[in-house]
Amino acid sequence: MTSSNSALIMLVAGIGIPVLAALNAALGQRLGSPIAAGLILFVVAFLTTGAVFLLTGASLKGALSAPPHLFLGGTLVAFYVLTITWIAPTFGIGNAVFFVLIGQLISAAAIDHFGLFGAQVHPLTLARTGGITVMAAGVFLTQIAGRA
Repeated sequence: MTSSNSALIMLVAGIGIPVLAALNAALGQRLGSPIAAGLILFVVAFLTTGAVFLLTGASLKGALSAPPHLFLGGTLVAFYVLTITWIAPTFGIGNAVFFVLIGQLISAAAIDHFGLFGAQVHPLTLARTGGITVMAAGVFLTQIAGRA
């Protein structure tokens, strides 16, 4: 897969995050339970992933021998879905996603800098720090501009 294809796929995934937040927040309000909305989301996600799993012939070989900490991603996804579903209706989708993006910038920089979890090392240079700061400022500006 080319870098441009990868970038496009990740752009679409990024577009999907606030849409997911808005849809699940609305479902949680309709059901009167963010937890029920989260459960429904994960059932649909499980069925979708299961179908893709079967269609691609993927394998779970090696899953039992993987270090336990590698499975914490599922807990983090559940935490994200439940918190965004719970908080976004009163805090606002934009505000919720703003803080998610800032958190992503901080954690991505740390993961890259230290090569955590087997990631490629990309040191946090002055230029990268400046770029992250500009990105964070841009996200912040989109939020305050929406209130003006």
